[in-house]
Parts: sequence; structure tokens; C-alpha cells
Amino acid sequence: MDAEDRLVTVYKACGQPEAEIVRGRLEIEGILALLKYESIGSVYGLTVDGLGQVEVQVPAKYADRAREIIESSSDETAD
Repeated sequence: MDAEDRLVTVYKACGQPEAEIVRGRLEIEGILALLKYESIGSVYGLTVDGLGQVEVQVPAKYADRAREIIESSSDETAD
């Protein structure tokens, strides 16, 4: 696997619904995003010591752009 194609985590969400929103935002911008999570967290729907935490991952070559999109999206919702 090429270094640019390896997956990197660009966001850690406190649950699957939040992660799905972030993934959707990135995919609207044309960046393929995958979710990585422990299945037990989605079964019980809780976040304790990382259990239930969901990582949003993108190919390394898109990581900087993805972080910019996530940051700008959070700035927009804070206003």
C-alpha cells in the first residue's frame, strides 16, 4: 500500500451518529471516509474510556484537506 493511500484518523467522535455526520460532510467534498470503531460501543451506545469512540479515517493524501473541512464545519456551527 502506498503511503498516500494508508488511512489516517482525522477526527474522533463520541459516537456513531456524530461520526456519520462528519463522514457525510467529507464525502460531500469528495473525500472518501471510513469509520473505525469497537463494535461493543455501537451495541451499548456509550462512550467510556474510548469505548464507543468512533474514528473517522481518510487516505493520508486527503488528511490535511479533511481536517480543514471539519474545522470549518465546527466553526460554522459555533456561530
